[in-house]
Amino acid sequence: MIRFYAPDIKQCCELPESDSQHCVRVLRMREGQEIEVVDGRGCLFRCRIALTSQHHTLLEIIEELELPKVWRPDLTVAIAPTKHNDRMEWLVEKLVEIGVDRIVPLRCERSERKDIKTERLQKIAVSAMKQSLKAILPDIQPTTPYMDFIGGCRGGARFIAYCDPSIPRLLFSRELPADTDTTILIGPEGDFSPKEITAALEAGFRPISLGDNRLRTETAALVAADTFHIINQISQ
Repeated sequence: MIRFYAPDIKQCCELPESDSQHCVRVLRMREGQEIEVVDGRGCLFRCRIALTSQHHTLLEIIEELELPKVWRPDLTVAIAPTKHNDRMEWLVEKLVEIGVDRIVPLRCERSERKDIKTERLQKIAVSAMKQSLKAILPDIQPTTPYMDFIGGCRGGARFIAYCDPSIPRLLFSRELPADTDTTILIGPEGDFSPKEITAALEAGFRPISLGDNRLRTETAALVAADTFHIINQISQ
């Protein structure tokens, strides 16, 4: 069954306009048919279409179910946006499919793209959440200056992945503790600067490598997220 997203469904029992148009105009669903709706906060609703119009679809809630995430600890991926928007959009889609709690675009010294439109990323995240049958929408934060982020990041396991071989690193898969909230820093195409690496280490981040392969920024983030999930799945 196709899922829809309505963050305020418990308050208004109505699909947002974009989902409503998809439901009525594209899928041609009609009154009396049943659909599934998620609120992005962990709840799944079985609903019956009560009334349709050009821009609105009113719903009757039949059943409310909790649909928690399938992984326990939180995962935050803080990453310098890629030069090309399509690669960042692809990454957000895949991170949501795999499972992530928070995505933070970072403004780094060597960033080729200093800012990014989070509204577009939000839409992609919503689509990926529905497609991957999740009910929790990850938090996509505004672009944050690198130093501000590492200065305010506290608690859990914190890592910085970089390429500079002159600064010793440990293999991420061996250093990651299971069942622990985790934050991973991923740098821009030109890597973190030595100053940024030093600042992260002084702030308590642990230096890691993601292996011997040379990875693009978006690939590195995906490998890190997948490693996080594998380690936590093995430990269960």
